[in-house]
Amino acid sequence: MHLPSLASVWRRVSLWIYILLAGVGTLRAADDIVVRRVFGPEVPTGKYKHPASFDEMRNGDLYLVYYGGDGEYAEGTAVFGSRLKRGSKSWSKPVKIANHPLRSLGNAVIWQAPGEEVWLFYVTRHGETWSTSRIMAKISKDGARSWSDAFPVTFEEGTMVRSRPIVLSDGAYLLPIYHETGHDTEFTAATTSSLFLRFDPTKKTWSESNRVRSRLGNLQAAVAQISDGRLIAFCRRGGDYEPGNDGFVVRTESSDGGRTWSEGRETEFPNPNAAVELIRLQNGHLAFIYNNSMNDRTPLTVAISTDDAKTFPHRRNIASGPGDFAYPTAAQTRDGRIHVIFTSDERTVIRHAVFDERAVLEPGNAPSPR
Repeated sequence: MHLPSLASVWRRVSLWIYILLAGVGTLRAADDIVVRRVFGPEVPTGKYKHPASFDEMRNGDLYLVYYGGDGEYAEGTAVFGSRLKRGSKSWSKPVKIANHPLRSLGNAVIWQAPGEEVWLFYVTRHGETWSTSRIMAKISKDGARSWSDAFPVTFEEGTMVRSRPIVLSDGAYLLPIYHETGHDTEFTAATTSSLFLRFDPTKKTWSESNRVRSRLGNLQAAVAQISDGRLIAFCRRGGDYEPGNDGFVVRTESSDGGRTWSEGRETEFPNPNAAVELIRLQNGHLAFIYNNSMNDRTPLTVAISTDDAKTFPHRRNIASGPGDFAYPTAAQTRDGRIHVIFTSDERTVIRHAVFDERAVLEPGNAPSPR
C-alpha cells in the first residue's frame, strides 16, 4: 500500500486549516445575506466596542467608529476609528480619534456631509450616568484622516447622540439627538425625549425642534425624509430592561422639514429597549432595522416599506439565534448594496452585514454579496 509522504499530508492539513480559518467570523443569516466579523476583544482598545457607526466616504472607503474601553461606564473610554478601503476585505487597525483627559466618552457617530467635510459626533459623560452627558464634535476635511479640535454641540445636561444626520431638501442638516433623564444605569425615565437639531451650513448655526414625548419616554431616533417637508422617525422606547410585553418602537412625524414633531406614538414593532435604524434607499423605499422581540436583542431584522412607511410587509432576519445582535447602523453605498454594522457578544464584537434589497423583497433570489 502506498502511503502519502509527510509533506503531502501536511499540505492537505494546511489547506483544511486555511479553509476553516477563512470561515471563522462569518455568520450567514441566509445564502443572500452575509455577516462578517469585523473585530472583537482581540483588538487592544479594550474589550468594549459599542455602539458602532459607519458611513461611506467620498472616495468609496467605509469608515467606522465606536467607543472602546473596559466597559460602558468605565473610566477613560475613548473613540476609535477604522477604515475599510474601497475594494479591500480587511479593516484597518483601530486608532484613537477622540479622548478627554478628564471625561469618559461614548456613542460615536460618523457622517460624510456634502462636500469634503466628515463630521464626528460623540458624547462626553460628566458624571456617573449618561444623564450627565453633552454632545461634542470634530470635523475632518481629508476623508477622516485628520481631525479638528473638539467643540461642543450641546450644553444641556443629558443630551446625547446615536444616529447620523440627514441632508434635507432645503440643504439643511438634521441631526437626531435625545435628552436622557433618570440618572440610573439600568433605567431611563419617562421624561426622556427625542429632539432634532437643524444645522444651516451657510450660517453655521444650529436650531432646536420641540421634544417628542411618549408614554414610556423615547430616545435614539432614526430619521428619514419622505418628501420635501415630510419626515418620519422611529425611536427606541424608554424604561427598564425587565422582561415583559409592553415595549414598542415609537414613531413621530414632521410636516415642516423637521422643525416641529408630532407626539410619539407606539407602533406594531416590539422593542426590547434597544436602538433601531431607518434609512431611505436610492429608489425611495425605506429600510427599518430593529430587534424583533420584546425582551431580547435577537433576532436583528430588516423590514422594507415601498409605500412611504405606511406598511413594512417585507421582512428578513439579518442575524438570529442565541446571543445579542444590536445597535444597527445602516447605509446604502453607491453600488446599491445595503450595509449594516452592529455589535454582538455582549458588546465586544462588531459585525458587518451586506446584502441587496432583493434579499428582503424576494428571499432566495438575490445574488450573494460575498
